[in-house]
Amino acid sequence: MRLAIRRNQVPLVATAAVLILLFGAASVRYPGFASLRVLVDLFADNAVLGISAMGMTFVILSGGIDLSVGSVVGFATIFSARLIEEQGVHPTLAWILTLLLGTAFGGGMGLLIHLFRMPAFLVTLAGMFFARGLAFAVSAQPIGIDHGLYRGVQGFGVPLSSRVHLPATALILLIAFAAALYAAHHTRFGRDVYAVGGSPRSASLMGLPVGRTVVGVYTLSGFCAALAGVVATFYTGSGNPAAGFGLELDAIAAVVIGGTLLSGGVGTAAGTLLGVLIFGTIHSALLFDGRLNPWWGRIAVGLLLLAFILLQRFLSGARFAERAEGAGP
Repeated sequence: MRLAIRRNQVPLVATAAVLILLFGAASVRYPGFASLRVLVDLFADNAVLGISAMGMTFVILSGGIDLSVGSVVGFATIFSARLIEEQGVHPTLAWILTLLLGTAFGGGMGLLIHLFRMPAFLVTLAGMFFARGLAFAVSAQPIGIDHGLYRGVQGFGVPLSSRVHLPATALILLIAFAAALYAAHHTRFGRDVYAVGGSPRSASLMGLPVGRTVVGVYTLSGFCAALAGVVATFYTGSGNPAAGFGLELDAIAAVVIGGTLLSGGVGTAAGTLLGVLIFGTIHSALLFDGRLNPWWGRIAVGLLLLAFILLQRFLSGARFAERAEGAGP
C-alpha cells in the first residue's frame, strides 16, 4: 500500500520539480523575474485557464473528457457583455444568469453521456460546436463593457506590499482552487469521483451513485467554464465570441501535466494548479526574453505533455505488473 501511494504521488512531485526548475532557470536568466509582482501575475494572467482546469480535473478524474470548456468560456463572455451593455441588465444578474446557463449546459451533456451511454468525447465535441455557434449567434463582434462595477472589480486588489496587489482575477482563481481541493478530498462527491474514475464497475457494485457522479462532474465543469468566462470579462473588459479558442486543450494539458491520469482515478487539484503555473512560467519567460517566437511556448508545453504521458504509462504499467504478481499462485 505504501509503495502504491508513493507511485501515485510521483507525477505530482515531478510537476512541482519541473515548476521549480523552470522558475529557477528563468530567475537566473532574466533579472527581475524572481519577484512578487511576477508571481502574482502568474496567477492573474492564467486565472481563466486555471478556473477552467479545476472543472476539467474532476472530469478527467472520473475517467471522462470535456472538449466544450473553451466554447463555453467564449459564450459566457459575449452573453454577459450583451446583457450588460445592450440589454441594460445589472452585472450581478448577468453573471448569475451566465453561471446558470453554463451549469445547465454542462449538466445536459452529463445526462446525455450517462443516460444514453454516449462517448464523452463525441458529446462534448458536439457541445463545443454548439456553444461556439451560440456565442457568435449572440454577437459576431466583440462587445466592450463600460460599467462602474466592472471598473471597481478591475481596480480591486488585496495589498501584498506597497507596490504589489493581488487582483480580483487571481483571488477568484485561488478561491476556486481552495473549493476544488476541499471538494475532492473532504466531500462524499469527491470520494465518489475518485472511485468512479478508478473503476466504474466496482463503484457500481459498491452501491456508489455512478450516474449522479458522472452528471455532477460535467455540471461542475460547465459551471467552472462559465465562471472562467465571467473572469475573462474582468481581465479584458469586454466579451468576445472567439474567446477561449483552444482553451479546452490547454486545460487538458495542464491537468495531465499536473499529474492526473487520463484513465481517471488518480490526481489532485493541487497538481492542476502547478500545471497552470508551469504554463504561466513558460509564457512569462518568453515575454521577458522578447526575442523568441511565442510559439516556442507551445513546443515546450507539448514536450512536457508527452513526457508526463510517458511517465503515466510507466507508472500504470508498474501498477498492473504489481497487481498481476500479487494475484499469482
